[in-house]
Parts: sequence; C-alpha cells; structure tokens
Amino acid sequence: MIEFGHLSHVGLRRELNEDTYYGDAELGLWLVADGMGGHDSGEVASALARDAIVREVRAGKSLAEAILRANEDIIRQSKRRNESMPMGTTVVAVRVAPNHRFELAWVGDSRAYLWNGKLQQVSSDHSYVQELIDQGQLTPEQARSHPYRNVVTKALGVTEPDKLNVETVAGELRPGMAILLCSDGLTEEVDDGMIAKAVAQKDISAQECVDHLIAAALDGGGSDNVTAVLLRRA
Repeated sequence: MIEFGHLSHVGLRRELNEDTYYGDAELGLWLVADGMGGHDSGEVASALARDAIVREVRAGKSLAEAILRANEDIIRQSKRRNESMPMGTTVVAVRVAPNHRFELAWVGDSRAYLWNGKLQQVSSDHSYVQELIDQGQLTPEQARSHPYRNVVTKALGVTEPDKLNVETVAGELRPGMAILLCSDGLTEEVDDGMIAKAVAQKDISAQECVDHLIAAALDGGGSDNVTAVLLRRA
C-alpha cells in the first residue's frame, strides 16, 4: 500500500501560485511542476505539463517520453500566445509500478528525495549554481545564498526539443521507504536536515508530514510558491 500526502501554498510574497501537482495511486503517478514566465504564463505552463504527462502516461508512454511531449505542448502553446517572454516550467515526476519498481524523471530544479532510513537527494538540479558546485567553484552551503540560485539551465517550454535531456533514476520502493517531490519554494527555506527530521516521523500520516514541511517553509520566509508531495510504502 502506498500512502501519500500533498499540499501547495502560494507563499507569503507572491500573489499567484504557479506551482502545480498531481497524485494518482491507481495510475501510480505523482508529479510537481513549478511554472515561470510573465503574467499568468507560469501557471499555464505547469498545468500544461501536468495534463500532458498524465495523458501520455495513461496512453502507455514512459515518464521521459511523456515529459518530452509536455515540452512540445508548452512550446506550441507559447508560440500561439505570442508573448515576448516564453512560458516554462520545471517538473519532477515519479511512476510506481504494481511491483513497486519506480522511475523518477525531472527537468529543472524541482527535486526528488528518497527516504530509506536517511534522506538522499535523488535528482540533480538543472541550475546555474549546481553547475558551479559540480565544477568545485561553490559549496552546497554557498549555493543556498547565491544571488543566481534560482536560475535554471533547463525547463519545459524553454529548452528546444532536440536539446532536452530528461534525467531518470530507477529503483524499488520497499516497505518503510518514502519519496518526496517538491518545488524549490520548499528547499529555498527548509534545509535537508529539517526535511529529514520531518520525513523520519513514522507516527504521523504522510499528509501531516507534508503539512509540517509547508509550514516550515512559510516560517522560513515563504519567499516563493511551495509545493510538496510525499508518498511512502507501508
């Protein structure tokens, strides 16, 4: 049995929530998308990504194929809107099969964490500061306060289809394990140590855990929209 909790909050400094999420235990699909762009474009882009991924997965496509199709849908819609600034979105998604094998896929800096007695960041941010970390020019601690920490290097709707590489990780969701998907509104305000403490609590439901995480992000400043989806296997 997979239990999951989910919540999205506009945060304390934004007027519009451009994050979108989805969870369906029957389909075995969960995702978080963090939109960007002028006016309401980010909200539109994240919703387009969600709808395309759900549609393609239902049609039997892999997560990576579904995300590539979502990218094409957003680019097409962006051209129709003919705005000066293209709309885009990050996405992180997980598909869990009936045998509990899972596939994670992502584009951008929305994250996936795996809990298996300890917290592990499974995804790797497609961001400017992550490139600096990989080059040894920044530590993860320095990256948290870097002025360009929110600059992503890949996003759906922004990266051309022939240049979009969807990263994937596969594994098995064993009893007691959990997967957390979140937008950067959470990781901007809550460090991995605090996330680990919340996810480690076995005496609360997955929904209560997500509620605690969102509250911690708001307590930390709530500088962005914040979304979290937690699924765990009993």
